[in-house]
Amino acid sequence: MTLAHSRQFSTSLNPINITSLSKQLIQLGRINNPNTFSDTTHHQQLQASSLISNLNNCTCLPQIKQLHCHVIRQGLDQSCYIITKLIRTLTNLNVPMDPYPRRIMNLVQFPNPFLYTSVIRGYAVQQNLSEAVTMYGSMRREGITPVSFTFSALLKACGSVGDLSLGRQFHAQTFKLSGFCSVYVGNTMIGFYVKCGDLESARKVFDEMPERDVISWTEVIAAYAKSGDMESAEGMFERLPKKDVVAWTAMVTGFVQNAKPLEAVECFDRMERSGVLPDEVTVAGFISACAQLGDSKYADRAVEMALKFGYSLRDHVVIGSALIDMYSKCGNVEEAVKVFESMKNKNVFTYSSMILGLAMHGRAKEALDLFHYMVTQTTIKPNNVTFVGVLTACSHAGLVDQGRQMFASMHQTFGVEPTREHYTCMVDLLGRVGRLQEALEVVQTMSVEPHGGVWGALLGACRIHKDPDVAEIAAKRLFELEPDVIGNYILLCNVYASAGDWDGVLRVRRLIKEKGLKKTPAVSWVVDEKGQMHKFSPGNMNHPMSDKIQGTLEELVERLNVLGYQPDLSSVPYNASDDEKRSILTRHTEKLALAFSLITTSRDCTIKIMKNLRMCQDCHTFMRLASEVTGRVIIVRDNMRFHRFRSGACSCGDFW
Repeated sequence: MTLAHSRQFSTSLNPINITSLSKQLIQLGRINNPNTFSDTTHHQQLQASSLISNLNNCTCLPQIKQLHCHVIRQGLDQSCYIITKLIRTLTNLNVPMDPYPRRIMNLVQFPNPFLYTSVIRGYAVQQNLSEAVTMYGSMRREGITPVSFTFSALLKACGSVGDLSLGRQFHAQTFKLSGFCSVYVGNTMIGFYVKCGDLESARKVFDEMPERDVISWTEVIAAYAKSGDMESAEGMFERLPKKDVVAWTAMVTGFVQNAKPLEAVECFDRMERSGVLPDEVTVAGFISACAQLGDSKYADRAVEMALKFGYSLRDHVVIGSALIDMYSKCGNVEEAVKVFESMKNKNVFTYSSMILGLAMHGRAKEALDLFHYMVTQTTIKPNNVTFVGVLTACSHAGLVDQGRQMFASMHQTFGVEPTREHYTCMVDLLGRVGRLQEALEVVQTMSVEPHGGVWGALLGACRIHKDPDVAEIAAKRLFELEPDVIGNYILLCNVYASAGDWDGVLRVRRLIKEKGLKKTPAVSWVVDEKGQMHKFSPGNMNHPMSDKIQGTLEELVERLNVLGYQPDLSSVPYNASDDEKRSILTRHTEKLALAFSLITTSRDCTIKIMKNLRMCQDCHTFMRLASEVTGRVIIVRDNMRFHRFRSGACSCGDFW
């Protein structure tokens, strides 16, 4: 009987009817041997094959119930093979394990390990670890030995909830029962330890595996990459006998995650030369690397690569979203908008990328308008990332009331629970407008424990508004949470310096020295017309054009003085003479990069400068006035946002 003919049977069999019919069939002798599928008659085997084929095509619960009816009528409801397949299909359709799938299993008189495992896997997939463990206990009490898939399901479940202790117990069980049952279990075990943050145990499992495959290698490579240990990741990658696209992708994305964009691009080039074709994730990683490099020449190459490997910008959401992010971070938000508008398919990540891109370029109104369009004119629901973009837009534009409304609507209207990142945005918003006490109250009343980012936002606001009292509160917590992050000490040092508290500056510097912390050196870079990157560090005189750069800077300062430029000496956190401070400010890296660009580019060319740290107040004023006297558009991307200087004005409206 075919699926089409089954319309005559009920599509909503309840468990009681199934139980009754099954018992009747057993009593009537319809089941030859309820224990194994292999002992069924030839006719039943043919029926089973047909049922399995139809199960593979099921897309909804009513269809499965129809087929379950056939299973019972054909006397196959005691076949572990058939029922296992039935339960796996129900799991794949996300049908709750209780009551339907669990009762189906309970009706089987002689369940085998594969049937037990299908139920364990179902509970694990549905995040019900306690029931999965209970089912495992029942299995062991019945004297049934688990198979490799049993442990892989349990370990994945433990990893998904971060239960390291329970996962270790199952790890021990694999040795007690049969050692490493398979490479598959070993790989799952590595993944479990990685998810729980125990990289040492993950590496130990890898080292002790008698047999490994490319997945084993890739899991461990990706785990060192995620932890920031790219040196170890590279070492293992080079030892990998056969490098497939997944392994190459792990390295490309690892370099991107660890802010090594040039290395990511080089790795992608090696992959291409080796003859391995990248997939969508690899191309997206390459695009992210180009975004970090922040120049349109790399952006053009990223688009070229995407098209070369057949990824249409209109049809591939992942690639399109990555390109929106890349163009935004390369200072070309107009091109990002073009990509967004050209995309046929959009999802929440596409909208979120565009909202955040507009926000970082100071186009708050457009960002908020796009958000309102998304939630009112489409069926797309905002997520955590969307609200980070929305709140960032409010923060960069000083829209306190709108920011408060958006923050409140997250949970009340859209069911999105605020995370630490959202609280960071709110603290940043209030701090930028000088409401430091309100910002402190937000931190102290958070629904989750504040992390370093939240306290760091508050400390940064104290630097802007020269409030050492609140700064000391924030710094104290930061030093507890992130005792080795030198940026926190530098921020507090700057707060003391801006308030003229040089004793405070000395105390912090002494603390930095005692801890042996190294300051992150400021670096700015530009890419010339040939695609070559030029980096500038403070007072760097090693550049071949250093004399011309210095001369151009001196000439530019004289022209700015006519407009009333006076160096902002408070931007130098040192107790030095005014002349020494002026000299230090002149050597700031973005000014050196600007002078180089003025020498090497034509007058109609937009100057794009990237910097790894936040731009100081003096450099911001300098760039704004320089755009007026030179007639050039100057774009500076620091670690906070984009500044687009044109005709003496900045896109941030001097609110940053």
